[in-house]
Amino acid sequence: MSTTLIFILALVACVQGTSNKEGSDEFDFLMPGVSPMEKDTYLCHATPLDSTKPIYITGFVPQATSDKEHHILVFGCSKPGSNRASWDCGQMAGRSRHSPICQGSASIIYAWAKDAPELELPHDVGFKVGGDSEIAYLVIQIHYSNVDSFLIGGVDRSGVRVLYTPKAMPRTAGVMLLTTGGYVQPGQEEHFEVSCRMNEDVVLHPFAFRTHSHQLGRVSSGYRVRGSDWTEIGRRSPLLPNMFVPATNSVTIKKGDQLAARCTMFNFNDHAVGVGPTNDDEMCNFYIMYFVDGERTLSQSVCFSPGPPLYRWNSDKNLDASKVPANASVVPPPPNGPDPKHPQHQHL
Repeated sequence: MSTTLIFILALVACVQGTSNKEGSDEFDFLMPGVSPMEKDTYLCHATPLDSTKPIYITGFVPQATSDKEHHILVFGCSKPGSNRASWDCGQMAGRSRHSPICQGSASIIYAWAKDAPELELPHDVGFKVGGDSEIAYLVIQIHYSNVDSFLIGGVDRSGVRVLYTPKAMPRTAGVMLLTTGGYVQPGQEEHFEVSCRMNEDVVLHPFAFRTHSHQLGRVSSGYRVRGSDWTEIGRRSPLLPNMFVPATNSVTIKKGDQLAARCTMFNFNDHAVGVGPTNDDEMCNFYIMYFVDGERTLSQSVCFSPGPPLYRWNSDKNLDASKVPANASVVPPPPNGPDPKHPQHQHL
């Protein structure tokens, strides 16, 4: 996980809760006026949570634009990886000054890219943080793809507005990430594939998914595999706003099931392109947002494969690759395929 996620955490953001509609509350979780000087810098910032009582996060409103920020991730951590107000949390080649994401446990709560709209979780579903949970800090990571404004004296206070309620939720949200390494040769189409067995005795109810890759991504798809039955959780073009969208099918994931994801990419460059941290590299990330009845979520929330050419579904003895859906690499129609209109709000 540490080599894949490459980021995050640090000290204190002043969290001032304000009243929001329908009895919920909100606070802005923003960078504290940072000025990154290099393209593809990853910066992190953390805020402590109240240890005496939990809150339940019910949504996120981005406070960012894709002209500067390549992506934003929000993590829940037991302890930040640095005590500074903000810090370098990337793993750029030749740079060794970065700090880790967390000291201790870490879990992804939210991800944003490409001007994705706000997100609201379903009724009675929330991320439990603070209090007696394992999440004592929220940490925001921002990948800066354009630093021109900072080179002439600008500062950044981008981030997210966090929507929450102190009311206990009967269903607890979590996020599972399926991700790969690997590379694609010039002028070739390639499948970046990953699969993991569900080993924990908990029943997941996926309700949303999110795809993420860079310029070469055409379509990403994710599945629950039970025996020879492949059931689609989601399929979407990663060129669209990288938001969480409703799952394709209503399924459950239980112990013994396989989770599988594929990112189909075409390399139009004259050189090979591999998975890496910069915008000139590639990424294959498929996120599954789920809920459980009660509070027990996954303790292992990342599924990783080395990707092509080292890993492929058809070489995985735990998968019946002869049953892969024929449309696994087919770009779907709108709203999960190309559409000139971007939604302004997403309510799951």
